[in-house]
Amino acid sequence: MTVRTRFAPSPTGMLHIGGVRTALFSWAHARKNGGKFVLRIEDTDVERSTPESVAAIMDGMHWVNLDYDEGPFYQMQRMDRYKEVLQQMLESGHAYRCYASKEELETMRAEQEARGEKPRYDRRWRPEAGKTLPEPPAGVAPVIRFKTPLDGSVVWDDLVKGRIEISNEELDDLIIARPDGTPTYNFCVVIDDWDMGITQVIRGDDHVNNTPRQINIFLALGAPLPQFAHLPMIHNDQGQKLSKRRDAVSVVDYDRQGFLPEALLNYLARLGWGHGDDEFFTMAQFVEWFDLKNVSPSPSRFDRDKLLWLNAQHMKVADPARLASLAARFLEDKGIDTANGPALASVVTLLRDRVQTLVELAEQAEYFYRPLDPTAEVVEKHLTPDDEARLEFFAEGVARLEVWDQPTLSQFIKDFVKAQGVKMPQVGMPLRAKVCGTTSTPSVDAVLALLGREEVLKRLAA
Repeated sequence: MTVRTRFAPSPTGMLHIGGVRTALFSWAHARKNGGKFVLRIEDTDVERSTPESVAAIMDGMHWVNLDYDEGPFYQMQRMDRYKEVLQQMLESGHAYRCYASKEELETMRAEQEARGEKPRYDRRWRPEAGKTLPEPPAGVAPVIRFKTPLDGSVVWDDLVKGRIEISNEELDDLIIARPDGTPTYNFCVVIDDWDMGITQVIRGDDHVNNTPRQINIFLALGAPLPQFAHLPMIHNDQGQKLSKRRDAVSVVDYDRQGFLPEALLNYLARLGWGHGDDEFFTMAQFVEWFDLKNVSPSPSRFDRDKLLWLNAQHMKVADPARLASLAARFLEDKGIDTANGPALASVVTLLRDRVQTLVELAEQAEYFYRPLDPTAEVVEKHLTPDDEARLEFFAEGVARLEVWDQPTLSQFIKDFVKAQGVKMPQVGMPLRAKVCGTTSTPSVDAVLALLGREEVLKRLAA
């Protein structure tokens, strides 16, 4: 049997990083087993689903480069199929129409709570042998409820959490279609997974309570059961469930903060899954190593410092031309035209070992394209009258160099320091402050070489 997994987000907001990890594990399981990865948009919540959220999901999937083999499929485009199955279930007796009003249900719930019972629908409209149902009230549009088995248990061997058993006595006759005929989530999911031949349902463990309801519907339809794997939740550094109010939870947030998509995926892969002590790896390695049996059932804690470290490692090995194209956006946001300066790929190569994000890279690259004003503290410490006088001598000497490259500049600086009878910082720090506007730069000879003779002399003369 061909392995078929799916990622099925609801378009009611941004693409959550918890969702990205679910997509990542589903994608990796399919890729590892030579299967198919399906993208499905579960948009039956008409009030909350928006085109903007659909676009955010698609953009997020594109950014993290999780390629899907089929889809995207939209549930709202499958209404005819859902209604066909609903009618079959009504005719087979696995579903029934319920005319209980909202007020009746609220009264029922209040009375049950007053008796100390678990609130649930009392099945008053459920047809049973020997039971006489009242006449349907005029003008009332019914819901359709699934006829949940009254005894027995639902049991499945979860690929992450192990064996799970839930008594049918704990389950209600859930609503599978609203009064307007729109099918509900738990019903649509089953029909979709059945029609799409999904073999492994990999999702967050907040869906564990939905699983017995869905399994009962699968069984009622005589449909093949997929395997289920429920992934642990991701908590923040305080041990709380990630919240968009407190935490950066959208992939868009991490894009804006200058993270590389492969670094974010690398980090998310390590939240709940591991391969020995390996921390830094490519997606190709992840697919090769991935196995659901190595996923921990315990919640994971998001560690931003670890993510920053991983991003730095990925930046060090990324293609400089690609990094330059990514960093250019952040420089443009600062109003910087990189055409007026050295090749950005060369600047990236010089700076990338010193930064953790593309935002930091853009910040440190700024002085290559426009001189910065040193702070008063830097001026006071490194641009004293003596420093300025020494830099004038330096400018006169460096202007006469026949070759302008890093080795030549390195030797010139060493000779100049020796001739001045000072230590290297007494030349290097003022030189950085004067030319770059900051004392935090890579090797000063490399910086001068990249800036070029004309720009360096112009800044020294300023």
